[in-house]
Amino acid sequence: MQIEVRADFPHGRHDHKRCVEDAVDAAERVCEARGLRFTALRRRVLELVWRGHRPVRAYDVLARLGREHRGAAPPTVYRALAFLLEHGLVHRIELLNAYVGCGEPGAAHAGQFLICRQCQATAELDDPAISRMVTRKAEALGFSADRQTIEVTGLCPDCRAQGGRSRRAG
Repeated sequence: MQIEVRADFPHGRHDHKRCVEDAVDAAERVCEARGLRFTALRRRVLELVWRGHRPVRAYDVLARLGREHRGAAPPTVYRALAFLLEHGLVHRIELLNAYVGCGEPGAAHAGQFLICRQCQATAELDDPAISRMVTRKAEALGFSADRQTIEVTGLCPDCRAQGGRSRRAG
């Protein structure tokens, strides 16, 4: 059984600028391969989602976008987020009513998320064995699963090292 970490918790040596650039480049490749329009607005919303490795709410994206573009409105942001979500470029974290960037856009996978309860840093796992087990257990109950997202809360490595005290690094 192999567990693949798609997006690790950021650490002190993390090159965040490069990380965001890589995410946007991957999104451009996915959109190009699928014949989709990756507009400047969709690109900027994706950059804002990737900005801090923490789930971001739509209204936080709107607030930031509003400082940059006067005409930014909730429907604009929600449409961009819906596009990014539909095409696997971001994930929605239901627990927080927020979005995170997908560590492996374009590849089909079920979301399994580790969410720090202190700082909200989020890491995405992709463990096919977990997905298969959930599907088997659901089918045994007569349930046909359409989509799986598993959200696990706990403490990230940095918050654990600080004895569970909150950290708010960006």
